[in-house]
Amino acid sequence: MPESVLREVEHEITISAPATDVYRLIAEVENWPRIFPPTIYVDHLERSGQEELIRIWATANGEAKNWTSRRLLDPEGLRITFRQQVSTPPVATMGGTWIIEPLSDTESRVRLLHDYTAVDDDPAGLAWIDEAVDRNSRSELAALKTNVELATASEELTFSFEDTIEVDGAAKDLYDFVNEAGLWSERLPHVATVRLTEDTPGLQTLEMDTRAKDGSTHTTKSYRVCLPSEKIAYKQTTLPALMNLHTGYWTFRETPAGTTASSQHTVVLRPENITAILGPEAGVAEATEYVRTALSTNSRATLGHAKAYAEARR
Repeated sequence: MPESVLREVEHEITISAPATDVYRLIAEVENWPRIFPPTIYVDHLERSGQEELIRIWATANGEAKNWTSRRLLDPEGLRITFRQQVSTPPVATMGGTWIIEPLSDTESRVRLLHDYTAVDDDPAGLAWIDEAVDRNSRSELAALKTNVELATASEELTFSFEDTIEVDGAAKDLYDFVNEAGLWSERLPHVATVRLTEDTPGLQTLEMDTRAKDGSTHTTKSYRVCLPSEKIAYKQTTLPALMNLHTGYWTFRETPAGTTASSQHTVVLRPENITAILGPEAGVAEATEYVRTALSTNSRATLGHAKAYAEARR
């Protein structure tokens, strides 16, 4: 049999930050949804020394995909090699290397190498991968540059919080309520309409129109990763004007007394829109309070209805 067609490509970018800082940001995969636009969620399956097996959910050419990848970390050489363990068609094999090179004490070059093959060497599949790798690599490197260079400013603009309730009910019932978001327009007063698709089990695209207190509605779109019956992680891709980023997760943990249900949010504000929306005197503190209140109000409403649903099923 002829050998598969192996494609090798390289992308690079120069970043105004020390190489060790850049390496650390790439090495910490739990932050990827905040750093890289295509990434929805990442978790660790295995960790041993400098080697780890991670599971990644991300969009490619507008489609949500997931795969597992083995990584070898080299903090001394400022290199991270990766190889997909289980790829998603049309990808047959995929691997590569992050290489961070110091240009000076305050500047570094990041090179992102990929090698890949397509299922059955299909030309259309290879073209799809070419486009996805090129688009995602450019997007990842540009986002990496932005996030590293604006790290100080982003700290002021980034905040996280969590709402938690105790429920006299089963984790599975709470999970089911949040997982079955297609029914939210019937179950949640603040949801006007909802469109849920799940072409791959556990990987959802959720679009909904949510009612605000003043009666207005706004449309949001999120990708959701559902891990029965413990966690639903999401990344919002259609954002309100005050947010540059919104990620979060729902968790359901059984206790001797019942279940602890939580809704966590991480937000990066969009500072250029603050005064236009909240008035000329408003700043980051006011925007933080406004966004947190809006998100928390909806989360607590959803948790409250999920609690009633779960407790009624005992």
